[in-house]
Amino acid sequence: MRQPSRAEIEGAMQYHHPEKTLATLPGGPKIGDENLAPFFGTDVRTYREIKATFAERARQCARELLQDARFTALVDRLPFEPGSTVVGLGDSVTDDYQSWLEILRHLLAERRPESGIEVVNAGISGDTTSGLLGRFLDVLEGDPDWMIILIGTNDVAFVREPLTKSLVSPQEARGNLLALRDLAGALSDAHLVWMTPPPAIEERTTDVPAGQPIWRNADLAEAARLVREVAGEDPLADLWEVFGNPPESGFLFPDGLHPSLAGQKEICAAFVERLAAAPGRSP
Repeated sequence: MRQPSRAEIEGAMQYHHPEKTLATLPGGPKIGDENLAPFFGTDVRTYREIKATFAERARQCARELLQDARFTALVDRLPFEPGSTVVGLGDSVTDDYQSWLEILRHLLAERRPESGIEVVNAGISGDTTSGLLGRFLDVLEGDPDWMIILIGTNDVAFVREPLTKSLVSPQEARGNLLALRDLAGALSDAHLVWMTPPPAIEERTTDVPAGQPIWRNADLAEAARLVREVAGEDPLADLWEVFGNPPESGFLFPDGLHPSLAGQKEICAAFVERLAAAPGRSP
């Protein structure tokens, strides 16, 4: 069997974190790096080096953002109480080892290290609104104080020709989003913050080999509209305003779908701007 290259290992590790699902099995909490490294065809030392590289990139993005005094003041105003738990929910845009949520983790560590705020990355690559709804009760059991939801991109993927059925229909997606909102309100005291799924570079997400999923911006725009509708008066960061339509090419990787490090930095900045400016919210 061919040994994967370092670049291939990094690409797999960036978006796939089996410990999140394995933790639900008996003995799951004992899973360590030595158990996970073989999933990616590498040794523990290399696995840890790669994780550290991703963490350093996210940390550097945070430090770059904090060079702006106005932005630093916004971070200081984020309404997270000391000791609170902030959970990020979604798909690969959040699950990414150098995602907006990881950048937020480092922003808080740099500016408010004494606050004891716990940031939990509960994103799972490939997730849909249906998948998130299926595991939402487990998230609520952790008694989060804040839940930031960025979901919907994978709902609108088409995986066959002709393009007659997305993974999750708009009607089902709307019902899932409403259920997430209602469950959070009924079973927790958590504050909800929403983000719309961002646009894609369509010529890259539709020109793919047969049998591969495709994404169209018209469908992503509908997914974003549903999130705006369901969010209601909750704080919402609209990533279509951030990325543009068509999106800024530098904000996305060559696949036209996944945010680049620059794109993740912009998402984090938009989140901070929106939440810090929300009326009646101060730490």
